[in-house]
Amino acid sequence: MSKKTWIIAFLSVFVLGFDQINITIVNTPQYFPKPVYSFSKNKLNEAGILLGRALFYDPILSGNNSISCASCHNSYAAFTHVDHHLSHGIDDRIGSRNAPALMNLAWQPIFMWDGAINHLEIQALAPISNADEMGSSIAEVVSKLKNSKLYPRLYYAVYGDSTITGAQTLKAIAQFLASIVSANSKYDKVMRHEMQFNAQEKNGFALFQKHCNQCHTAPLFSNFQFENNGLSVDTALKDWGRMRITQNPKDSLKFKVPTLRNIEYSYPYMHDGRFKQLSEVLNHYTHAKKQTSTLAVSLKKPIPLSANDKVDIIAFLLTLSDKDFIFNPRYTYPKDLFFPQTKD
Repeated sequence: MSKKTWIIAFLSVFVLGFDQINITIVNTPQYFPKPVYSFSKNKLNEAGILLGRALFYDPILSGNNSISCASCHNSYAAFTHVDHHLSHGIDDRIGSRNAPALMNLAWQPIFMWDGAINHLEIQALAPISNADEMGSSIAEVVSKLKNSKLYPRLYYAVYGDSTITGAQTLKAIAQFLASIVSANSKYDKVMRHEMQFNAQEKNGFALFQKHCNQCHTAPLFSNFQFENNGLSVDTALKDWGRMRITQNPKDSLKFKVPTLRNIEYSYPYMHDGRFKQLSEVLNHYTHAKKQTSTLAVSLKKPIPLSANDKVDIIAFLLTLSDKDFIFNPRYTYPKDLFFPQTKD
């Protein structure tokens, strides 16, 4: 967002009032389901999204001002990271999981690989307070924001008051996260009858619907449930997934099904980032799994895919790449905000 656009958004709060500058999620297809996030309680507006975007990219949220949300969620990598399989935090600490890709969050009822967070507005608390991630607290973050030169005016633009609270901070981050929408891939254009799949993509789509759609349900390409997909336990991490939260043995080795949108950009794959290539992922599903009591029913038997089938499925998966999303300037580092250009 340019400095001029930001000023317009800033002034519009006072001229038009909050309700009249509310914006909707851009380019949401009719074939998408209804969002589960309640926008009536946190209405999107340009000033709020800008504040959330600034917070997302600002390392002020971490204990030593070195790590931002974007450190693990790079917009050019579908809001995840690609240079290591586990997230990295302050003081070079290593996390225990691969950072999940962030998009279409307004449709997700629960967050984190193990479902530890059930609301978008409190999701940011988890990394902020995790000692191996941002190593801070919402109270410490608010204290630093109050003492900054930038944020009191940004909060004033959104809330009509320069007072900064934890609740306001989390709502602003949620505004930005809710605005991150991917819905303009080739797949979407085919669904809108603007393009057609080629023969290979068409066959891959048919195979995907037969073997994969139960968990990676279109059009969001996740059912947002928790499944045991047959991965062996990492002996170092000893991550038992959803069971860590519920303490229910029936949830052992279950992790949230990730979206496959922009899967081309969001490697490495799985909750621990063990696979670097999509071919490795497909090979995993075509081999016999250890028959544990919580293994997904659909994986009790290996998925029968030939080498050509795998190539076709990958061809289809590449149609889920949304370059307009990946390179959307509204999602990138707000340079003009942090380093405004001045005229001589």
